[in-house]
Amino acid sequence: MADPSQLSRRERQIMEAVYAREKGGGASVNDVLADLPDPSTRTSIRTILRILEQKGHLTHSLAGREFIYHPVAPRAQVGKSALESVLRAFFGNSLPTALAAHFADPKTKLSPEEARELKNLIEQARRRGE
Repeated sequence: MADPSQLSRRERQIMEAVYAREKGGGASVNDVLADLPDPSTRTSIRTILRILEQKGHLTHSLAGREFIYHPVAPRAQVGKSALESVLRAFFGNSLPTALAAHFADPKTKLSPEEARELKNLIEQARRRGE
């Protein structure tokens, strides 16, 4: 699988648009343009989609005269790979250090439901480690 941490901001935005439309059958250039927060030209979007395909992130099918783009890997798999890259690059491969940095930010809010979910996930991981 291609390394998702090597994507530019615009490439990440386009991948997000493609993932968002995958359940509906994929994303055309027009779909991507409609979903971008600050869309650029059709030509630039087509170019970036082709680059993402060359990098191994996307594939396409043909619907009439239109290319429909699909992600190569499931979102969760790509997200896990990107998280691992961030942990390695910025936090010495330490999840506790990364979480401490995140929770130290005053803007970070954690609902009681999220706290329970995190507690359960930690407990499950601890049991697997025994």
